[in-house]
Amino acid sequence: MSRTRRPGGPRYPEDDRSRASDISARYRRFESGDDTERRDRYGSASATKANIERKRKALKHKRRMRFLRFLIFLFFATIFLAIAGFLCTVLYHWGSGIYAEVQVRHDAYLAKQAARAPELNPKFDGYTNVLVMGVDDGASMGDEGLDENGEPLKHADTILLLSVENDTGKLRILTIPRDTWVSVPGTGDENRIAALYETGGAPAVVRAAEQLLDVSIHQYVTVDMKTFAELVDVLGGVDLYVESNMDYDDPEADLSIHFEQGYQHLTGEQAVKYLRYRGTDLGDVGRAKRQQQFVRALYEQVMQVRAVPKLPAIADILQTRVETSAEIFDSAHLANVLRHMNSAAPESWMVPGALAEGDDTIWVPDTQGIGEGIAKLFPPPDAASQETETSK
Repeated sequence: MSRTRRPGGPRYPEDDRSRASDISARYRRFESGDDTERRDRYGSASATKANIERKRKALKHKRRMRFLRFLIFLFFATIFLAIAGFLCTVLYHWGSGIYAEVQVRHDAYLAKQAARAPELNPKFDGYTNVLVMGVDDGASMGDEGLDENGEPLKHADTILLLSVENDTGKLRILTIPRDTWVSVPGTGDENRIAALYETGGAPAVVRAAEQLLDVSIHQYVTVDMKTFAELVDVLGGVDLYVESNMDYDDPEADLSIHFEQGYQHLTGEQAVKYLRYRGTDLGDVGRAKRQQQFVRALYEQVMQVRAVPKLPAIADILQTRVETSAEIFDSAHLANVLRHMNSAAPESWMVPGALAEGDDTIWVPDTQGIGEGIAKLFPPPDAASQETETSK
């Protein structure tokens, strides 16, 4: 009677031997290629080895490429950092040089301000006083008006002191006739104030004006007639009333002036002729009054809204064609003063005096009249505040 294994019963040794022989047979068939179904499903042993080898090579290639990309990144990063470091070094030295240069200029500026401080009267700290000089070309003087280099000797043909009250923006125009007889600073000589520009330039005229008026002048501006005409043209001309007929011809100076009485629109060139006209009745005094009238008209023109788009062009001319004592460190203060300019009509005043006896080309200033006029134009702070309260 043969033994049979009940399901779930104990496993006998002969069963284990049969199972092992079956597994060996299957492996032999797999190796020999007889087991087609299993080979198609799992692949042959040689194909498996090839796949493993291919994957290993792909992994090695990927690692090499990753390392190569890292080396390339490191190379370019090193170059970038080197260039950045070089540029930073250059910028640092450039910035240090600029800072040192600006610091030197600023120190020199502070030194000049400190040296000039004793000359400035604290009474005028609340004002910004700028002496404006319109300089002629000197061509009408002939050979006698040439300097040692053969260049024409120029005169301050127009001299105006523009004073702005810092708190209110109110403008005052003080006119000094060009033939005003003054003492030449630092010498015992006397001369017309316009002639001081020949030898001492703008600073000499400034010192003479300060001495004449007993007023502190903070800055000065000089402009030639050609540049002045360009400024007027940029503004679109000036409208003003010509008080009388003007007729004058000077062939030697190539000057011809002809205006009819009444309201006129003047171009830049016409404005220069209007300002140069002396006439026969009041001479230089009449010209000084016309200068005041013209400046008032010009000021009204500048303060109009339509003039705002033209300010950049005006600023460009002022920066490149006009000589001034103001430095870059004064720009903030001057910009603030201009920003608060008052639209009210400016107050005008001319240096009082009389024509010299026997020479009607000299204007002798009235010292007492000058003192009284300056006292009214520049009252003490307490008096100015009381006057403001009274007007309210």
